[in-house]
Amino acid sequence: MIVDQGSARTTPGTTPGATSGTAPGAGGATGLRERKKERTREALVDAALELFWRKGYDATTIDEIVAAVDVSRRTFFRYFPGKEEVALARSSEVERSLVAAVAARPADEPPVVTLRRATAEVMDAIARDPKLGSTEAWLRTRRLIEGNPTLMAASLRHAMETERLMAAEIARRQGVDPHRDLRPAITVSCFNAVVRVAMDEWTERGAYDPEDLAVTIDAAWSAMSGLVDTGWLGAGWEPDSGR
Repeated sequence: MIVDQGSARTTPGTTPGATSGTAPGAGGATGLRERKKERTREALVDAALELFWRKGYDATTIDEIVAAVDVSRRTFFRYFPGKEEVALARSSEVERSLVAAVAARPADEPPVVTLRRATAEVMDAIARDPKLGSTEAWLRTRRLIEGNPTLMAASLRHAMETERLMAAEIARRQGVDPHRDLRPAITVSCFNAVVRVAMDEWTERGAYDPEDLAVTIDAAWSAMSGLVDTGWLGAGWEPDSGR
């Protein structure tokens, strides 16, 4: 899902620079071009985030971003439609990785187990990937997004699309129609709500330890399971006949 700094990102089952059916030497040239493109894209993301953190999103211009990387505006727009997309590039990668991780889990796992283990895999990858700039940098970006209405609205749109894709994947794994069966969507929405509460708690503490995040998420799930056992969610799910 995520690879080390200085090499091109790959999707599961691919190899950087790999080609098929090309003349000798052509594959190497293609791989070199792709790695150069990837390095340029990563440099733009890194420069943009550093400027956003230091100056603020609204106060940063595209001209400043391209100047920091020493490329043209035309080059910037080859990679990103605008500032919003470069600001959300890292979080979008995480969301795509999460969907891929869910799809890769064993087919016989219960849905919630799949979601929990896929999330743990992705969060561990975040902590280990230098391209994401450490867990602290990931947290700084999260705060940047939450503190800007434009980015927050765009982030919510992305999250809704990711939730839809995850629900479709859970439905596929369970052999149900997501348009007729509400359970996959409800399961994913419930799961995301628990993780969001845990991440909010983790962020408020200012903790940058990914292991602490895993513990916090587990604690949130324990609290969720206890809601039924303690009676908080033991009733009230039936249609409201008192209306």
